[in-house]
This record gives sequence, structure tokens and C-alpha cells, in this order.
Amino acid sequence: MDWKEVIGQEDIKHRLTAMVQEGRVPHALLFCGAEGTGKLALAMAFASHLLTGPDAPANAEAMLREWAHPDLHFSYPTIKLSSMSADHQPVSSDFAKEWHQLIMQGPYFTLRQWMKQMGATTQQSIITGAESDELGRKLNLKSSQGGYKVAIIWMPERMNQTSANKILKLLEEPPQQTVFLLVSNEPEKLLETIRSRTQRIDVKLIGEETIRQALITQRGIDEEAATQIARVAHGSWLRALEALDAGNENRQFLDMFTLLMRLAYARNIKELKKWSEAVAAYGREKQRRMLVYFGQQVRENFVYNFKIPALNYMTADEEAFSKKFSPFIHEGNVIEISELIERSNRDIGQNANAKIVFYDFALKMIVLILRK
Repeated sequence: MDWKEVIGQEDIKHRLTAMVQEGRVPHALLFCGAEGTGKLALAMAFASHLLTGPDAPANAEAMLREWAHPDLHFSYPTIKLSSMSADHQPVSSDFAKEWHQLIMQGPYFTLRQWMKQMGATTQQSIITGAESDELGRKLNLKSSQGGYKVAIIWMPERMNQTSANKILKLLEEPPQQTVFLLVSNEPEKLLETIRSRTQRIDVKLIGEETIRQALITQRGIDEEAATQIARVAHGSWLRALEALDAGNENRQFLDMFTLLMRLAYARNIKELKKWSEAVAAYGREKQRRMLVYFGQQVRENFVYNFKIPALNYMTADEEAFSKKFSPFIHEGNVIEISELIERSNRDIGQNANAKIVFYDFALKMIVLILRK
């Protein structure tokens, strides 16, 4: 993979290549930043750079074009399928085919897309203790090409406690010539001891003009549409791609957000119960994505009241709703609504009963949304 496949992030590209040129590659890097900023793309490009050095075999580039290099290992969240035995802990190799199909399409994708690729329904994805054991066994083998061994751990915040402790041990005593590249959306959820053993690289939002140019050159979008999409993307290439998809998930979430607020304003308890039951059927990963979206819309509606367009990042449909709804999000309730959303997200992540969580969420929203 070439650096040019990474959208923007020129400063980080230069920083990473300088590490190699100066012979100061750390044993572990932690790429942090918002979804869609290119963290995984940077990690994959850096791994390719490490594995195609001057002493690399002639076929190294060809192997990396197919993501089939024997010294590159991917670790990622997985789910337990019904076909798996009761005592089996899922590992990345169980889904190697699905992962390969996804990364061959490009290094920009969401957890939702990965869950769909695995065939997930209502499961939550985690990185298991067995996965850490398997990764350790692979990395303790001698490099097949005589150079670096690279492990890319995507979304390490999904490690369970057992897995996190085992990864920590690997980071404390890394196998020879091994480089760990951790790619995290939520680094604060990692063990402090893991964070302290990595060199952190903060990946910033992509510039609006960079996204606009990429839409024009890579996707063939006309300039006017590219300008509008780049604005709404708010620094995320994934959001830009979602905006191109007429049936993207956020449209469904907007409908549910609109319905929730209208029912809460009307104090329609019966319909709010139906709303909570409909949302409870989504599955936990989708429920958490929806709550993140709700949090974003609360922020956008609060800011909309200031009448400064440069501060808002909404689609035309979102703005159409906000024109009438935004006065209901104000200084007297915005913090409590945001805390309610975060608390509900945490409860869902801890496997609380979804029907109870969302019915309670909807009832509390009545009080908050009607507060003057």
C-alpha cells in the first residue's frame, strides 16, 4: 500500500517515514483519532513501508498488494457465531477470509461494515484472550522474510480484560524485530499501562479542502456536490463516503431521533413504548451507533441556536428538522440530555436489558425536552 492512498495527513506521513530513515522505529505506536480520519490507512501504509525496505525480498510489494505478507499480522474484534462450539473463543483467523475481502476494498471502513462482513446480528464484537495468545504465538516465530514483523491491532479498546493483560505482556517483552501498530477510536478505554508502553500519534480531522479534492479526483464528484459533502463530513472520509450513499444508516437514525423528540414533546407514553421496543430489536452494536448519532444531533441543535452556520455540520435533512427543533435544546437541558445518552450507551455496552434502557431513556427525555 502506498502513502498516496491515505487521504491527507501529510505531517504524519512525513513523521513516520522519518522514523524509518533515522532508524528510530518504536516497538509500539498508538494511532488515535476520530473515526474516518485514516488511522488504519496510516498503519497499513506504514506497515507496507517497513516491510518493503531496501533489504526486503523482490516479491514483498506484490505480497502486500494482496495483503498476504507472512510477516504482517492483523488482529481485530470478532463475534461468536452459532456454529462455534460453546467453549470456543473466536479469534481473527476464524474470520480471515472476511477481513481480507474487506481490506482489499480499501483501508477506510467502519465497525458496522466489519460486523456486517462477519454476518453479525445482535452480537457485540470483542478481542478475546485466545486472540492474544494466537497473536503471541505468531510473533514469536522467526521473521519469514528476515526483516520486521508487524502486528496491526484494530480497535484495541474492544479487548476484554484477559486479552488486554496478555497484550500488555507482549508490549512489555516484545518479540525481536516486532512492531505493534494499535489503531484506536477510543484510547481512553485502554489500560493506562498499555498506553504508557506505546508512542501515541494523534490523527487529526482531515481538512475540508483535502476531502473536497479527494471526492473530485477519486470519486468523480462534481465540484458543487463535493464542496457540500466535504462540509458535512467534518473531517471524516467515512462520513463523506456515507453522504454518497443514498441509503446510509444515519438517515434511519435521523428518523428515529425525530420520532423520539416529537413523541416526547407530545407526552405520548404508549407510542414511546413502541419506539423503545423497535430500537431494542436493532442489536447492541447498532443501538450504540444510534446513541452516538443522537449525541451528535443534540450538539448540532444546541449550536444551531447561535445562528453561526460555520459551527454546524448537518445534512440538509438534519437542518430542516433543526430549524424548528433546536430551541428545545438549550443551556437548561443540553448537559443532562448528553449525560443521559452517554449513560444509556454505557448500559447497552454492559449488556443491560435494551427494552428497559430505551423505555427509561424515552420517559426521561419527556422531562428534559419540555424543560424551559
